[in-house]
Amino acid sequence: MSRPRTLLLTGLTGVALFQLTLTAAYAQQPAAGRSGREVYETICVTCHGPDGRGGVNPAIESIVKPPDFTDCGFAAREPDRGFLAVAHQGGPARGFSPLMAPWGTMFTEEELSRAIGHIRTFCTDRRWPRGELNLPRPLVTAKAFPEDEAVVSTSAQSGHILTKVHYERRFGPLNQLEVIVPIASVDAAPGRSSGLGDVALEYKRTLAHSLARGNIFSLTGELVLPTGSRTRGLGKGYAVLEPFATFGQVLPANGFLQMQAGFALPLERGHDNEVFWRAAVGASLESGRFGRLWSPMIEVLAARPLVSGARIEWDLVPGTQVTLNARQHVRLAGGLRLPVTEASQRRKSVIVYLLWDWYEGGFFQGW
Repeated sequence: MSRPRTLLLTGLTGVALFQLTLTAAYAQQPAAGRSGREVYETICVTCHGPDGRGGVNPAIESIVKPPDFTDCGFAAREPDRGFLAVAHQGGPARGFSPLMAPWGTMFTEEELSRAIGHIRTFCTDRRWPRGELNLPRPLVTAKAFPEDEAVVSTSAQSGHILTKVHYERRFGPLNQLEVIVPIASVDAAPGRSSGLGDVALEYKRTLAHSLARGNIFSLTGELVLPTGSRTRGLGKGYAVLEPFATFGQVLPANGFLQMQAGFALPLERGHDNEVFWRAAVGASLESGRFGRLWSPMIEVLAARPLVSGARIEWDLVPGTQVTLNARQHVRLAGGLRLPVTEASQRRKSVIVYLLWDWYEGGFFQGW
């Protein structure tokens, strides 16, 4: 038998024996009043260590390294629900190693939640927004939470298909850089034209966040570069600066509200400035116990050129996001953009995106 397999069996056997020992011992002790630290030191400390850094179980760590709970870059971005799923049902519940044992048969959710509360004390840098504030991504409205993601989004209407590749990278607790590369395909004389559109660069800064209030606020500056051919219908032919603010609010019953407001400011004379505002409201519904998340939502979009007599253009975007895998770091969303004003002149469009939170692991991991 190979050494890795031997170590794996040794580790699993050790965990199983440890569970049986705890079952007998813990059943004789009252659960009421037991603190999160006491629960943690009863079961978690064996693999994760007294300070949350691991380094106490060489046999298991030769197979899989436990996370460092003092690393705020990891711990803060994880919502309590994710930790609870793993603690309650074991590592495979979120696509992680089976060496993370399920404790749901030995401890109540309240007890495990207390242990998670103790784990939260290992991250001491409160600048990091908590994962509960990382709300589902709408189809159009921008988010306030800083991300490490790759997103491919496509909008299609008669004669026009636009695919955007988003690469988002977080820097520190509050900052994010994003690059957006669009590929457009349009009907244009004398035939169809396809190619690179106008590339955009973004910098986002989170200015305020509160887990107690359930909200987060950020400012973003986006620069759209004239990289697409204007004569071929692939770009505007001039640069545009788009500063905007974003706000996210957790609502009761797993609901959420996200808002965005800003300006589109062409950096070339002869083009109108524009103000826009957007909002998305929805809720996340869990399929089964710690299962797939469905997040139906509806967005209201508005834009108005900053010229005398201009009218507001209103759109509605009903859509749904769904998690595709156990780890929930690969998600799919789709919906329709429906013009409300001048509906007979403006086209409807279909919008879909595929999201991969690459910080959480490879695209094919955690299924």
